[in-house]
Amino acid sequence: MHPGRQLAVLGLVFVVLYLLVFFAGGASGSVANRLHPKLGLDLVGGTQATYIASVQGGQVPSKESMEQARDIIENRVNALGVSEAEVVIQGDRNIVVSLAGKADDQLKDLAQAAQMRFRLVTGVTGDVSETALNPPSAAPTPSAGASAPAGAQPSTGASAPAANPGASSGGQGGGEVMQAPTPTPSASAPATPTPGVDQEVTAAQVQQKVGPAAWAAAQKLTGPVDLSTDPTAAKPFAPFAKLNGAEVNALTPAMQFNIPTVGCSQLDQRPNGAIDNVNSQVIACYSGAKIQLDKAPVVGNDISKASPQLDQQNGQWVVSLDFKSEGSTKWAALTRQAFNATQNDPCFVAAQSLSQGSEHCAVAVVLDKTVISAPVIQGVLTGTSQITGQFTAVSAKQLADQLNFGAIPLTFSSGPAQTVSATLGIQQLKAGLLAAAIGMALVAIYAFFYYRLLGTVIFMSLILSGLLTFGALVFLGRTVGFTLSLAGIAGFIVSLGVAADSFVIYFERLKDEIHEGRTPRSAVPRAWVRARRTIISANTITILAAVVLYIVSIGAVQGFAFALGLSTILDLVIVFLFRHPIMTMFANTKAFLSPRVSGLGRVLRRPPTEAKEA
Repeated sequence: MHPGRQLAVLGLVFVVLYLLVFFAGGASGSVANRLHPKLGLDLVGGTQATYIASVQGGQVPSKESMEQARDIIENRVNALGVSEAEVVIQGDRNIVVSLAGKADDQLKDLAQAAQMRFRLVTGVTGDVSETALNPPSAAPTPSAGASAPAGAQPSTGASAPAANPGASSGGQGGGEVMQAPTPTPSASAPATPTPGVDQEVTAAQVQQKVGPAAWAAAQKLTGPVDLSTDPTAAKPFAPFAKLNGAEVNALTPAMQFNIPTVGCSQLDQRPNGAIDNVNSQVIACYSGAKIQLDKAPVVGNDISKASPQLDQQNGQWVVSLDFKSEGSTKWAALTRQAFNATQNDPCFVAAQSLSQGSEHCAVAVVLDKTVISAPVIQGVLTGTSQITGQFTAVSAKQLADQLNFGAIPLTFSSGPAQTVSATLGIQQLKAGLLAAAIGMALVAIYAFFYYRLLGTVIFMSLILSGLLTFGALVFLGRTVGFTLSLAGIAGFIVSLGVAADSFVIYFERLKDEIHEGRTPRSAVPRAWVRARRTIISANTITILAAVVLYIVSIGAVQGFAFALGLSTILDLVIVFLFRHPIMTMFANTKAFLSPRVSGLGRVLRRPPTEAKEA
């Protein structure tokens, strides 16, 4: 390739990179803000969150469970990017996670149990807890579903699916889709637990709190209370409105579903793991209604792989699921049950309440305490399926990561989150950058002293390599979460030595060629051919060492390995797109032929008759 074309390609690389730096990956604010790299926890401090493990009966969790939970949480953190997070076990039941910068949004869902369950929807009733004790003067309109009490109509109009409300079937592995109604925020986002809500409460304690009369009335219920004929029918159950999440969790699923004064705000406050039991019916909330869910024949462990995808038909983010062999069989059996249900099945009546005109049952996709979606099944699904909902690119990836890395073996409640100061501070950052500048200056001084004109090539190469590395650093920090720590700066400083080695190899090969009698013009391409293989081999070894170190290490050492590997790769780009073409251009100048100016020294002070063309 002509030297000018190689330099043009390098210029294009710089233009594209810095366009990405200034305008891509959520770049905003002033020029200085867009050029600001993401700094590590040791340099600028960050956010620290504590997660407290809880075990039924108040027992201390085992060391094995805590270590497994720590590993899963660390994997989820690493899935956010190369962030050099600190994930440590503190005491018997606490896991402390520290991330650089303000990371509240990243930390809030890290310790979610990620227990996924697929359950048949067997009942729907409206959440009338807000109006049960203060009925309006006029009788409310009865709900459309036969299983829902009159006056307790769920918001079917707002939450009903579009033209294809359920899951469309296809061939084996053909991308069958579980099209879900869009949940309202109140149904999809569990409420923040109140203090004391994770404390275990017994049914006897709840009975004592609500009183014998209210308890006896609740036990006699065989279905949701019908408030359409008697708006005052909820008054005997008034004491249940004062229960918190832990106390509601002590009620049987039937009582949670039937008592009109138990609402979604209380159900969402139940302790983590409240509806994880796969062998029991459970109650959850979805689209402003309480729904009754059957046992869970399919669980998260039946999924072999989950991945976020952008649906090309509607432009919405979904989570694609591939099931294991046994899981695929279970999933086909569950969707067959939903698809072949008759009008007399409770799930058929419940599906009518969720979506008017549905001819098949609905299957709820439940993650921990939240119903992500509850699509009406439109066929027997045997291959890849998709979970739909109000997903963004971030939330879809987060759910996929949670499913891929497994469910945490313990339930956690969020402890205090606080801002932590830098362990090293900005002074160490300045010292690190100063060390890099001194190292670069020493290399440049030595290059000018020993190689003279060729030293200009070294200096310009280091400048371009530094600009390329800095742009990549800013862009990667914004897109994949790479944070620059003091260890990363050390990796970049070490890479200066790698770059200097490639210069020495090339220039010494050039001297060898001239010493053998060739002219400088003919020596340059021959020296490049001989030096190229050595340079590639040396850089490849460094890159492989960095990759191995990155794989087997954690934390700051991983950041060092990433920085070393990145800078070495970029050095190869400079070698091929700048150093070789600029040397080819210099070889055609008069200054290059001067021993005093070029830096080739004695090798050019040979009798003209000894020089030969290649």
